[in-house]
Amino acid sequence: MIAYRQPLPFGRTLALGAAGTALFFASWAGLAASGLVLHAFLPSPLEVAERFVTLLTTPFAGGTLGDHLFSSVQRFMTGFLLAAAVGVPLGLMMGWSRLLDDIVTPVFDALRFIAPIAWVPFAALWFGTGVGGPILIIFAGAFPPCLINAYRGARFVDPRLLEAAAMLGTPGHRVITEVMLPAALPSIVAGLRISAGLGWQSLVGAELIVASTGVGYMMVQAQGAVSTTTVMVGMVAIGLFGVALDVVLRLIESRIRRHLGQA
Repeated sequence: MIAYRQPLPFGRTLALGAAGTALFFASWAGLAASGLVLHAFLPSPLEVAERFVTLLTTPFAGGTLGDHLFSSVQRFMTGFLLAAAVGVPLGLMMGWSRLLDDIVTPVFDALRFIAPIAWVPFAALWFGTGVGGPILIIFAGAFPPCLINAYRGARFVDPRLLEAAAMLGTPGHRVITEVMLPAALPSIVAGLRISAGLGWQSLVGAELIVASTGVGYMMVQAQGAVSTTTVMVGMVAIGLFGVALDVVLRLIESRIRRHLGQA
């Protein structure tokens, strides 16, 4: 018999999360103070926090932390929305049309196993350090989950709904938009969560190589200046934005599931 884990009360979950976070920072501070690692390579949490506050108003590598983060978010949103705009409709159409599925799947299966970072040399040759390179790499990371989850959602639509639509003579485009899309929506939103995480990770990797602004670029410049605190500030900013993005998408997913009676 499979034992399913029961969810903990919210207060206890919050307390355990706070305890884990406190343990992490205490371990970090203790290691930094122990002298086992050179201070230049492992500053304390307090020093990183102070540098974080400083970079909010003091430019580094051509801009403040807010400027670099804004540049990164712009690139990310462009690539992510483009991936969703192409991947979700294509996935739904592949779930509806066996012919389209057979045409697209072999090419897609070959491309989706290419790691987004492998597109960096290609993007650099095409776009240099312009905005197009990072957007291409974000698209490469974010596109597969959008298509796969939309396709799976479409394939698991109740066949009776499709049969009823066919009996009523519903045109194909209306079957996709009015039958398959609502039924596949939870799967699509779950795919967007995965897509957003992969796209954000892909962006940072791209900015380390083919960008002249952004958090990744700031971190590369900080590495050259041997400013470990600045590198770690970049990592913190990346993590905080990623968490905020996932929280927003989780709330959207939860609301959709409640609306559909799946919560």
